[in-house]
Amino acid sequence: MYILGIGCYYHDASAALLKDGELVAASMEERFSRKKHDNSFPKQAIEFCLKQAGIRGEDLDYIVFYEKPLVKFERILLTAINTFPNSLDVWNDAMLTWLKDKLWIKSKIMLDLGVRSEKIMFCDHHMSHAASAFFASPFTEAAVLTVDGVGEWTTTTMGRASAVWEGQPGQNKLELFSEQRFPHSLGLLYSAFTAWLGFRVNNGEYKVMGMAPYGEPRYVDKVRKLFLLESTDASFRLNMDYFSFHHSTQHTFNQKFVELFGPARPPEAEFFTMRTNPERSMEKAAMDQNQYYADVAASIQLVTEEALIDMAKALHQKTGLKKLVMAGGVALNTKANYRILNETPFEEIYIQPAAGDDGGALGAALWAYYMVLGKPRKWIMPHAYWGQGYSDAECHEFLKSKDVSIESYADNEDKMLDTLAESLTQKKVIGFFQGRFEWGPRALGNRSILADPRRDEMKEVVNTKIKFREPFRPFAPVILRDRAAEYFDYPGVEEHEAPRYMLMVAPIKPEKQDQLQAVCHQGTGRLQTIERETNPRYYGVIERFGQLTGVPVVLNTSFNLRGEPIVTTPQNAWNTFMNSDIDMLVLNSFVVRKPN
Repeated sequence: MYILGIGCYYHDASAALLKDGELVAASMEERFSRKKHDNSFPKQAIEFCLKQAGIRGEDLDYIVFYEKPLVKFERILLTAINTFPNSLDVWNDAMLTWLKDKLWIKSKIMLDLGVRSEKIMFCDHHMSHAASAFFASPFTEAAVLTVDGVGEWTTTTMGRASAVWEGQPGQNKLELFSEQRFPHSLGLLYSAFTAWLGFRVNNGEYKVMGMAPYGEPRYVDKVRKLFLLESTDASFRLNMDYFSFHHSTQHTFNQKFVELFGPARPPEAEFFTMRTNPERSMEKAAMDQNQYYADVAASIQLVTEEALIDMAKALHQKTGLKKLVMAGGVALNTKANYRILNETPFEEIYIQPAAGDDGGALGAALWAYYMVLGKPRKWIMPHAYWGQGYSDAECHEFLKSKDVSIESYADNEDKMLDTLAESLTQKKVIGFFQGRFEWGPRALGNRSILADPRRDEMKEVVNTKIKFREPFRPFAPVILRDRAAEYFDYPGVEEHEAPRYMLMVAPIKPEKQDQLQAVCHQGTGRLQTIERETNPRYYGVIERFGQLTGVPVVLNTSFNLRGEPIVTTPQNAWNTFMNSDIDMLVLNSFVVRKPN
């Protein structure tokens, strides 16, 4: 049985294909279209999924859309009517885009895939999130928390889920028993500060997380004028006097917000503080202004963390369960995730690696298979490598077309691992391309840039000469899973799933911080743990680097330039290699070096 999940027309369009309840392929549309956060109908992602399975559209048993467009349209229209005339641009946008495309998704699916209408289902947005987390997790029973900007009407849900495994009696259960509704949204609160801090909404929230450690949460009281959290059940309300996202397509906050927090940070303004650039202390006015922005970032980050902790505590009190699954864009707040694990009674947290709207395609398909069709569970997500791969022959043929010197290690994997590890110790930066690309926003070793984590200067080299991005942005340390406890203050790190997908920021042990200067972000790191069975070549590079240096850790960041999606094809990888200061390019078993 084949079930295709689809998500689109908001942001991060995607497709995911199940065969008999097990994932076959999944991708965001942006990886093929090369348009970052592409929200259009995921035609190319669907074509990839079908090709990966060797089937056609008419072979699909069901197609499931990740939300209910009519309900979402109702929310947009009712909100626009209730806030008219301020909402004129929302009304115009709704008429132009919804009446043109978004309301006719069923017809679009039927036409593009050649299927009958009875094969098409629609899943509630937050149910898609919930299913994406629970039915990919290793848990038999778990509490469920979904938090994002907004789906149809819902912005947050709490629930519980239980699974019946193959060969057992009974049926799967997934109940969402509590919800928050638009406009009251923790995700939209965070996005308002994202915009005020000069970053793009639905794209720059992780930049706020990166800025926050350089500040102190001095303005929590101001943030709490905007956000009221009930201590009894962790429900919350926004003070809508400060926001405009409910009646504007262009602005998330209003003049009253500006009067409270001051003028917004210009989008392209340079960011530096005494912590990031002490050598610029003479630029006092600019440094003081940047420190203020960092302090506000730290304040909204702290309020977000504490709200999520209170929600998780309330959810635990309601369910009494030991395990928690999370999804929704706010579940990508890695600092908050670590605090939830350590400051609530939950013993383990699972977060599906594509926790945002892209993961809704997977969740919709899983919901249909396990809840609508009532099939018993038999699958646990073993890794995140569900995208398109390229053979050695394809990579070699591509490199031959470039008329470059090619080092082939097709028959000598050990020599390749030694070469790459040795090159890292010599300050070389490696574009690492192998296997099928990752599902979700993180590069996890198949489309990664790798560098030596021990030298502080490598952080500046990769940020300014390769990624061309803001110098305050952190990089991730990837570590051998069985060595992680030596470096990170994270109880149970070797057994937990979240670190495999780079979904937790954990403290780096003080005595190890000097060894990890390029990936130590104010004493913490957004770690990825890796085991040999999951990704032998990636593991091997880190293992050999550890043997050479005594440090079983490598700097990892996504293989792309600023503003571009992560590379998909050998051509994408080559373009990034040639348009940056990356020293070496790995395409599967082949290595190309830039001339010295």
